[in-house]
Amino acid sequence: MKIVVLDGHAANPGDLSWDGLKQYGDLTVYDRTKPEDAAKRIGDAEVIFTNKVVVTKELLDACPNLRLVSVLATGYNIIDTAAARERGVTVCNVPAYSTRDVAQMTFALLLEICHRVGHHAQTVREGKWTACPDFCYWDYPPIGLAGKTMGIVGYGQIGRAVANLAEAFGMTTLIHTRTVPAETGGRTFCDLDTLLRQSDVVSLHCPLTDKTERLIRRETLEKMKDGAILLNTGRGPLVDEQDAADALRSGKLLAMGADVVSREPIAADNPLLTAPNCFLTPHIAWATYDARQRLLRVSEENLQAFLAGTPQNVVN
Repeated sequence: MKIVVLDGHAANPGDLSWDGLKQYGDLTVYDRTKPEDAAKRIGDAEVIFTNKVVVTKELLDACPNLRLVSVLATGYNIIDTAAARERGVTVCNVPAYSTRDVAQMTFALLLEICHRVGHHAQTVREGKWTACPDFCYWDYPPIGLAGKTMGIVGYGQIGRAVANLAEAFGMTTLIHTRTVPAETGGRTFCDLDTLLRQSDVVSLHCPLTDKTERLIRRETLEKMKDGAILLNTGRGPLVDEQDAADALRSGKLLAMGADVVSREPIAADNPLLTAPNCFLTPHIAWATYDARQRLLRVSEENLQAFLAGTPQNVVN
């Protein structure tokens, strides 16, 4: 059996091993694959693993031996799942491998906004504390979280993990989700407008759909509290980036933290790059060593289950 990993570098830049897949066949691993090279590299392979390489109807047509497309991620919007289903190709993903890691990153962004740890650590190294006439100083007033309200948009596993952390910090949570669970756990669920009006921090964890694209835009930003904080560790297109940059410049938003943007890698002209109080990280919330270990382990289990005739994590 021929197995091809089309773009393995992000998941495994060399600190992990692909040996778990080698036992199942002839394995070829590419760090990156350009769209025009995908069909040639797949060739007559029966199994492929892809992270961001798009698998279109045309690519499926060009690779008739394919039996399994396994996504090295949770999101699978890069796959034409309908075309795969028509051709009898199984598509599977890796759900929930980075839930706690993304929640952790959400709070890393929030805590950086609240305390400017990086900035203050740098000024200490530059000698500002040594020269300070007082025992302490701050260039940006620290912000306490206890007693404030966090609005969480989306209540999947990550949204729930973020709610747990928020409450551990003494915050009140408001939740907006498409389907309110039967067991609310004592949490308050509300419509989006109420969440925006009452939240000091708004954190996005909903899937990207036609209905949620540009969910945060001028009209919804105007409904938020003056001086609110916006966090996005979900999907970049949930936010209209120009409108968010304008809100940061006007002071409507106190700050924004985002690990995702509409186009990745980020475009040089993305308006968030020049917006004040905007903290951007390069889509790394998912990428802890532990999370990537889980990603590769479940990917191997996906292949093993497929070969045993009991495919798991099937999305088509």
